[in-house]
Amino acid sequence: MFRKSLTIITILIVTQLGCSKDLPPSKKIFKMSNVEIDHLLTETTRKNMTITERINYFSEMFLGMPYDLTCTGDGPYALYETRPLVNFDETNCMVFCEHVLALSISDSWDNFFNNLQQIRYQNGIIGMRTRNHYTMADWLPENSWLLDDVTRKIGGQYTKTTTRTISHKTFFQKKGISDLRYVKPDREMTIDYVSKEDLLNVKKNVKPGDILAFIFANKTDIFSAHMLMIAEKNGKLYIRESSNSKMTTFDTPYDVWVNSKLDMDKYAGLCFMRIREDLNQAGKIILPWEISTLKKK
Repeated sequence: MFRKSLTIITILIVTQLGCSKDLPPSKKIFKMSNVEIDHLLTETTRKNMTITERINYFSEMFLGMPYDLTCTGDGPYALYETRPLVNFDETNCMVFCEHVLALSISDSWDNFFNNLQQIRYQNGIIGMRTRNHYTMADWLPENSWLLDDVTRKIGGQYTKTTTRTISHKTFFQKKGISDLRYVKPDREMTIDYVSKEDLLNVKKNVKPGDILAFIFANKTDIFSAHMLMIAEKNGKLYIRESSNSKMTTFDTPYDVWVNSKLDMDKYAGLCFMRIREDLNQAGKIILPWEISTLKKK
């Protein structure tokens, strides 16, 4: 009798969470328990979606999630930032992208949790010094096993470059951290970007599931402090982001978003990241213990 009741409950949960390939469940992910998210991941795996399709699918479930700049940290046993490693009650721009990416390559809660640490930290080693703080200098290079920088591919003739000096030592010192062992040395880097004035010209090259970095115009020590993604609804492209401008996660039509930034002298344009083509296959799941092999390719 107990087994029969448990089976019925499981079927009801899966039925409630299940939906068509194109539409996410009506229940927001920040209203779900960990058990429900585990069932959601298992059920979504059976839909034979590509990773970018799942990015579009899962990210829609974050719409309306409250924004909090300090929503996550390195866990309760950390020395400096003791917020939780996973937080589905609130989010910020980078955490939003990290959580969505980890969900989109995983088939269970446990694999999501471990994949998330691989995305957020160098070699999945949790700590302040190993966290991928800088989007273009740390986060993208450390996640080259999953993402390609497609800025030049998207931008074509509209691609520009900018050079900055990244200093982890200065970053940690500003946080009051004096122990600078194992901190990366200062380094000069040059990246590609598409200026905000040309973003409408390259719209045809943009795809749902692309991850974006909004590049500062007049900084010398940092490239970006805001991450976004491209979403698609009813055949139209949107910028999907978690931002303190509205203190929530929300969509803006691509053209509307671009036009709203043209007068913002603070920003230069966007960098574009995309799931590696060889991984973006229907039904593809990445298991945490496979990542070390992917990094060697």
